[in-house]
Amino acid sequence: MRVAVVAGPDPGHAFPAIALCKRFLAAGDQPTLFTGSRWLEAAKREGIIALKLKGLAPRIEDDDSDAGRRIHERAAYIATELLPDLSATLPELVVSDILTAGGGLAAERLDVPWVELSPHPLYSPSKALPPIGSGLAPGEGVLGGLRDGLMRAATGRSIKQGLRQRSQARIGIGLPEVDPGPAAQLIATLPALEVPRPDWPEHAHVIGPLHWEPTDEVLDLPPGDEPLVMVAPSTAFTGAVGMVEATLEGLAGAGVRVALSMLEEPPANLPTWATAGLGRQDELLAHASVVVCGAGHGLLSKALLAGVPVVAVPGGGDQWELANRAARQGSAVVVRPLTAEAVRDAVARVLGESSFREAAAAAARSVADVVDPIAVCHAVLKT
Repeated sequence: MRVAVVAGPDPGHAFPAIALCKRFLAAGDQPTLFTGSRWLEAAKREGIIALKLKGLAPRIEDDDSDAGRRIHERAAYIATELLPDLSATLPELVVSDILTAGGGLAAERLDVPWVELSPHPLYSPSKALPPIGSGLAPGEGVLGGLRDGLMRAATGRSIKQGLRQRSQARIGIGLPEVDPGPAAQLIATLPALEVPRPDWPEHAHVIGPLHWEPTDEVLDLPPGDEPLVMVAPSTAFTGAVGMVEATLEGLAGAGVRVALSMLEEPPANLPTWATAGLGRQDELLAHASVVVCGAGHGLLSKALLAGVPVVAVPGGGDQWELANRAARQGSAVVVRPLTAEAVRDAVARVLGESSFREAAAAAARSVADVVDPIAVCHAVLKT
């Protein structure tokens, strides 16, 4: 099967796309990855045909004051820019990242079936849940149901406006006003991070997290035998500011070692009980007793899959939602507002209470209940 995988350059979306391409290769399929130029050479080293996704640069006409309009108009523009290169690959199927909706629009223009990849839990609205992003558990009883209903009504207006903007964008590139949606959704998360809902879409499939390491290097660990705290600042622009500095300040003298896992330049003048740099996170997790992170889905799911509990320091975006889901599952402590003392206390609590590691191990075991994404994609072509 010739399949095109389309994802933007943010690590939280590009990395799962690369991981999925590797799964396609292992199954004997022929994937072509379209993503930002930063990851093209790394993808090629994995044996993946990788091409630059055009249309990613901000445009003068983009309206940053209207997020819905910007998202949908940019998606339509990316679809138009992508179309010639996508057509040249003769795809039988397109997999489009949920934030790179232009991939799905371009597939429609080519009359090629497409599948949506969500590198996180299902974030579609539900009649039984509070709005995604609130971080709240489903309300209980009459008052809880009333609360959730009022919150859904408030966000429903924005959702309807976004659908109108999407329809306008579709018409602008020659597509029908009504969006048929993808043939299937790949929900790349752990079942433990999902929330039960009575209106789960029939075409949505939980496939487990998609992880890819951008390096083969192994980060040296600090000397000693104290518990290792792995710290990974968010790669998203909405991540909490100052997490690394607050964590280092808070853990000074706490009887732990720290390994900072960073894509960017590590801080200078680290204490002797800390090390920093770009190294394989799966190797660090094999030694870590706790992870301090922003609760972005990539590292949160990677930590839980390794059975390592988390101190979550969420920023914006979906990090607040994910941090609270992990806390309710029992594998995380949420720190907000961010202070050195709060991080220190949270790390001490996770290290001191075995229930957190037990919950993380339970989350890891939930991966037994996922389906094969390649099988889902092959099934789409047979329908």
